[in-house]
Order: sequence, then structure tokens, then C-alpha cells
Amino acid sequence: MFTGLIEEIGTLRQNGRRGETMVLGIQASRIMDGLQIGDSVSCNGVCLTVTTIADSLFTVDVMPETYRSSSLKHLKTGSPINLERAMIANGRFGGHIVQGHVDGTAHIEQIQSNQNAVIFQIAPTDHDLFRYIIPKGSITVDGISLTVVSVTTTSFTISIIPHTLKETVLAYRKAGDMVNIECDVLGKYVEHLLQYQSNTANDATSQKKPSITSQFLQENGYM
Repeated sequence: MFTGLIEEIGTLRQNGRRGETMVLGIQASRIMDGLQIGDSVSCNGVCLTVTTIADSLFTVDVMPETYRSSSLKHLKTGSPINLERAMIANGRFGGHIVQGHVDGTAHIEQIQSNQNAVIFQIAPTDHDLFRYIIPKGSITVDGISLTVVSVTTTSFTISIIPHTLKETVLAYRKAGDMVNIECDVLGKYVEHLLQYQSNTANDATSQKKPSITSQFLQENGYM
């Protein structure tokens, strides 16, 4: 689990791609302290497992499902990458619950300055995700815990303070770029539980009521 508070911006140094799989070699400094093989690292919002470590470089594997559902496939050698290690139990929970399980991608439609803030207008590729995106709710963009400012039928906006812009890859983003988004997991759990409850209730009701065929046979003395 992550918090969405980026620890540093790493740099992609190796990009081994074969079909829909990738082996990424990422250069970092701050997160290398205590990093071990098998640890989870959020890379632009995608939870990946460290496979090798050598000095200031670590590698991660990208499998086909991750390749298809995230923006990692667009990375090039030299690309900046948001990095965050998994949350430790005694750390401050400064962001929100981030799993590193990307729900999909989105395109930056517009970037505008608003006094000391920068407003990003973002359009998700999958329109179904809008059921989880609400004004003042939490959302993760490229691994960054952010607050939704407004929502339309096609896009949502986030407001970025200078510190976040400076310390994350959003400083390098421009209109038309693709980003990873992860919606608030709490909304997804609530939706699932309500749907499960509804389905269970419907199943119980259908079991109590005899079928039309059974009812006909009973009424006419065949059963």
C-alpha cells in the first residue's frame, strides 16, 4: 500500500521491451536506502516488484496486463518517473489509500495557471471510471495523491501547488500526454458490497418464489 506522496523523481536508464512485456532499469537515490529485492515500488502509480539492485539502479518487470492498462508502454530512455516505496507501519499517512493498481489511463486536455496553482484538466480513457470520481474526492494521477476540484461529463480537474509541481513528473507533462489514474478504492469497495447485497437479495427472493412452470403444474394438480 502507498500514500501517494512521491519520494523522488527517478530516471529510466534501461528499457527492455519484448512484445507486451518490459524490464525497466530505473536510476534513483533517495529510495535506494534500504531497498531490497522483492520490495514494492510505485512507478508512476503502478505497483511493481524490485527484481535486481545494483548501486543506484534497480529493475522491475512489467507484465502484459500492466503494459496494456497503464502508460508505462510509452516510457522512453531518459523519461522521469514518480517513485514511492510501500508505506511503513509507523509512517505518517499524508495522502490517501493508494494500491498501485491502476484503473486506467487518461489524457491531459489542458494546463492552465491560476495564481500560485496550476490546473490540469484530465480526460479518462474509460468513461465508466467517472462513477468513482467526485468533487473534493481523492484520486491518484501518476502515483500522486490529489484532490478532485471539479468534474464534467468528459473530464475532471486537479489543482497543483508549486511544491507538487516541482517534486513530481507533472512538471514535465504537457497537453496531450497520457497519465495513469487510480480511483479511490473506498468507492470501489462500497459499490461492490452494495452490488453483492443486491444480488444476494434477488437470489433469495427468486428462491422463495416458485417458477411459472411449477406454479402452473401445482394449480392443475400435476404436482
